Amino acid sequence: MGLALTSCVGRAYSLGTYAIQEYDVPSAAGPHDVAPAPDGSVWYTAQRSGELGNLDPITGRTHHIPLGTGSAPHGVIVGPDGAPWITDGGLNAIVRVDPATEELQIFPLPPERRNANLNTATFDSRGNLWFTGQNGVYGRLDPSSGAMDVFDAPQGAGPYGISTAPSGEVYYASLAHSYVGRIDLDTAEVTVLDPPTPGQGARRVWPDSQSRIWVSEWNAGQVALYDPATGDWREWRLPGSRPQAYAVFVDDNDLVWLSDWGSNSLTLFDPTSEEFQVFVLPSSSAGVRQLLGRPGELWGAESGVDKLVVVRAQSN
Repeated sequence: MGLALTSCVGRAYSLGTYAIQEYDVPSAAGPHDVAPAPDGSVWYTAQRSGELGNLDPITGRTHHIPLGTGSAPHGVIVGPDGAPWITDGGLNAIVRVDPATEELQIFPLPPERRNANLNTATFDSRGNLWFTGQNGVYGRLDPSSGAMDVFDAPQGAGPYGISTAPSGEVYYASLAHSYVGRIDLDTAEVTVLDPPTPGQGARRVWPDSQSRIWVSEWNAGQVALYDPATGDWREWRLPGSRPQAYAVFVDDNDLVWLSDWGSNSLTLFDPTSEEFQVFVLPSSSAGVRQLLGRPGELWGAESGVDKLVVVRAQSN
């Protein structure tokens, strides 16, 4: 099963109402994305080693599951079935891992869709999995039948982060062409939504409880907000001299978290006060590419240093 163990649990650093902690994963794993699991553990994609990892935050132990020859997993999410679902660029396939048996189900893209550079996935309210490929595609998988459709993205290359709003709508960000795409679940057609700043580099998207869409703008170093009820946009520049907003996640209190490569930090934005808090990461050049969470916890993968990081809300 490719077992790998670590026992070093990093020190927790107090940051006012939050505490930050790092966990080592096996060297050369290259953790890319994370997904908290229902049992309290955390899944992560080990992109460089072609494996799916699992961290026990209590003991710090990790366990790796090989995904096959040529695997280079990018994204991982936990599906409605409680299993991790992976977008694997090396295999050019969607992969499901049974959390109990570690059995793999591999759903390859059609032969004519080689080298899609698969990125990220999300489940819609109908149980279908939508995914993006940076080489200019987005797609839909019906897990019950295995049927898959792959579509050409507007303007070509760029589809990156993708997520589903509470309203049921699916949105993705195009890094190369700096737009947000809204997918029609019936026709699979995309409506292109342009943030106010040209060439801002929309990288990832995440909804809040009102189904408003938050966008991390990599090139501009900004966070943007799109309100589908009004069609209005707003943008805020992150603190610092050269911010680079990579990932975005909205927690259960509707607070917006971003990973900022420019300041090597996790940055918190409060939409009510419109104020930022910057939490510098303990490890330099951490390279947090994606954020996910569960109530009271924000998790990220530190791809630059082979660690996972968590920010925990501390009780008063």
